[in-house]
Amino acid sequence: MKNHFNSTNAPKPVGHYPHAKKAGEFLFLSGVGPRKRNSESIPGVNINNNGDIVSYSIREQCIAVFENVRLVLEDSGAGWGDIIDVTVFLTNMKDDFKVFNELYKEYFCDPFPTRTTVEVLSLPTPIAIELKVIAHLKKSPKHVS
Repeated sequence: MKNHFNSTNAPKPVGHYPHAKKAGEFLFLSGVGPRKRNSESIPGVNINNNGDIVSYSIREQCIAVFENVRLVLEDSGAGWGDIIDVTVFLTNMKDDFKVFNELYKEYFCDPFPTRTTVEVLSLPTPIAIELKVIAHLKKSPKHVS
């Protein structure tokens, strides 16, 4: 029985961890950011020669993060509707929360997953958002056992 998953479509992890791990009927995703697979490019981010963020679009990063979460879920045998809990890490709560919250409402529907949003000083790569997701694997043929 396979209990850890690495997506062939989502960006590779930036550390030594799987994209997701199954425990019983639950799937725990490692932190997912907006990078693109096989690229150092981060949607909506402009970086100077020192590697510092000059400007960014939280909208573009949110959309890319949601897409990467979807890819990890699908490659792990789950789906978007299986998400039960989301932890959101933002590097600029004051400027970015409103846009994030609007997009979140477009991507998630009632009944919404539980959610915690926290502001952090920085993330491992020059990104403004990262999601940590837990999904419940309902008993259905689409899920890996």
